[in-house]
Amino acid sequence: GRVKKHKTLSVKIPAGVDNGDRIRLGGEGEAGVNGGPAGDLYVVIQLKEHAVFKRDGDDLHCEMPISFATAALGGEVEIPTLDSHAKIKIPPETQTGKVFRLRGKGIKGVRSNAPGDLMCHMQVETPVNLSDRQRELLREFDDLSPGRNNNPRAQSFMDKVKSFFG
Repeated sequence: GRVKKHKTLSVKIPAGVDNGDRIRLGGEGEAGVNGGPAGDLYVVIQLKEHAVFKRDGDDLHCEMPISFATAALGGEVEIPTLDSHAKIKIPPETQTGKVFRLRGKGIKGVRSNAPGDLMCHMQVETPVNLSDRQRELLREFDDLSPGRNNNPRAQSFMDKVKSFFG
């Protein structure tokens, strides 16, 4: 008959594997019937979520918080990559959701020679814990803004509302 035994195996996990990928270990499965050769053992890969990056094939996505001032005036920010950091220039008037593509900073997949891209999604942060002076300056900014198109999404929304009500 067959004998059950537990065995610890070492498995080489190639770089770039993805969720659901299978690695075949030949001859490490159940014993064959009537003295036949042992079957194969398949290891199914389940990736742990990363704290910063989300994977989409060979591409990576991350959300990058930027300050209100950097979004409005432009500047330079440091973006984390898998192996280090990269600096990107943020143009003035950058909106939440703007995506910057860093070519070749994604994952080098198992079935491809070239690495994917890193897609950085900008998230403009609303300032918190404002001093009295900062509040005063923001109110002054707001007072200087009526009737001006400083908020493109709000303006677009209001245009849609006006056209709906005719």
